[in-house]
This record gives sequence, structure tokens and C-alpha cells, in this order.
Amino acid sequence: MLCVERLVKQYPTGDTALRGVALEVPAGQVLALIGPSGAGKSTLIRCVNRLVEPTAGRVVLEGEDVTALGPAALRRARRRMGMIFQEFALVERLSVMENVLSGRLGYVGFWRSWFRRFPPADVEEAFRLLDRVELTECCDKRADALSGGQRQRVGIARALLQNPRILLVDEPTASLDPKTSRQIMRLICELCRERKLAALINMHDVGLARLFVERIVGLRQGTIVYDGSPDGLTPEVLTTIYGEEDWAERRRGPGGEEEEPEVDEQRLAGLT
Repeated sequence: MLCVERLVKQYPTGDTALRGVALEVPAGQVLALIGPSGAGKSTLIRCVNRLVEPTAGRVVLEGEDVTALGPAALRRARRRMGMIFQEFALVERLSVMENVLSGRLGYVGFWRSWFRRFPPADVEEAFRLLDRVELTECCDKRADALSGGQRQRVGIARALLQNPRILLVDEPTASLDPKTSRQIMRLICELCRERKLAALINMHDVGLARLFVERIVGLRQGTIVYDGSPDGLTPEVLTTIYGEEDWAERRRGPGGEEEEPEVDEQRLAGLT
């Protein structure tokens, strides 16, 4: 599906964001990228669809070398790469339906998109996706009237309307509360399973990554330092990725003594 080969990104300032990153993402796999700020997670995602141009290396999607494509071929290749943004990237003054239909801009001509004249099949599919992300009743609302969680659901529906083969997801829960974050991650993973989509998700929340994805890749200073299952994220591995910290997360008592953390199992069950 996706093959990243020895990817390097060096900026004109001399800063190197990626240092020979190599990984493969098979069809249907949901992969989380974790690591400290500045590790290269967002840069890696943006190099895949060439929103950021890599300095060296290759990105191969379904056998096609994306890094070698000219402008017209790149536009066609991007149809297969749905992007979901941290800040939603919606047009605030447009309706929910119009924002979702913008996912078809790579398929319709300029004038049809300008006058928002989309084929009936696209409109029908947009309604189906809005129903799937539980936003049917919001289709005529302006985007700026939605909550953060609703906006992210619009972004997910828009990306899926492209009929992509892979989702590139940049911090989908960074501005959301804990409950909504779980709902959004659950929705993304369910949709990937339903549609057999691969997904590359940049995340800061290690707990969410452990809970929802099947594979985690840890980046530090532009280099992969962990690639494995969530169960393999031991305190030692987390230290390798993030640096020294007390990963046991024990509470301190009034006198400074360590206490075993209490877990409200009933509350936890209600969140999952």
C-alpha cells in the first residue's frame, strides 16, 4: 500500500526534520506516529502527499512513486490520500454539506465546483457519509456554528468523499475534550476497518494510541526508534522516545509518599 523509503527532509535553515525514515503501511492498517514535538511526525505525513517536499528518498503509494510525479499527476495521486487536519481546515462560511462536497474538487471541473454543481451521485454519497458520522441534521448549518467534535466529523466525511486508499491524519484530537477524543478516534478506526483503508495518524496522546491502534511508530529527532504493537510501549521504550520521565504515574500522598493510582473502573467503562 504505502512504502516510505529512506525519507529525508532538510529545511533551508539547515534543520533536519527526517533522517532516512523507512516504513511500510499495508492496506487496512491503522498506524499511529508518536513522539515529542519536533520529532518529525507532521513533516512525515506532509511529505507523503507532498504538502512538504522531501529532500531525498521516495514515497510509493500502490506502486506509484509519488515523489517523482509532476503537478497534474500529483493532483490525481492526492485523490487517493484523504487528509484530516488538526484545525479542521473547513470553510467557515459554507454549510456542512458544501464542506463535505469539497472532497470531490479533485474530480469535478473548475466551473462545476465554482457554482457548486456536483453530480447527484456525489451528493447522495455525501448524505450517506454525514449519516455515518452522525451529522445528518447539521447538513445545512454553517461550519462556524459547529462544536470542535462536529467539525472534525465534517473533516472526516470530506476526506472519505474523495474515495481515498489511505488517510493521513494530523493530530485529530488535539483540540478536543477526552470523551470527544475517544469518539473521534473510535470513528476513524471503525471507518478504516469498514472501508479497508490504511491510516497514518500523528498523535501526542499515547494513551489514545494504545487504546485504538494496532501499530505504533515512535519518532525522535527525525528517526524511528520504535515500531511495534501498543503492548510493547514499556517505560523503557517511552524513555527512548520521549526522554527520562516517571512513566509509572504514581500519585503522591500528603507526606510525599507514593500511592498506587486508584482506577474508577465504572467510569472508565463508561468512556470506552
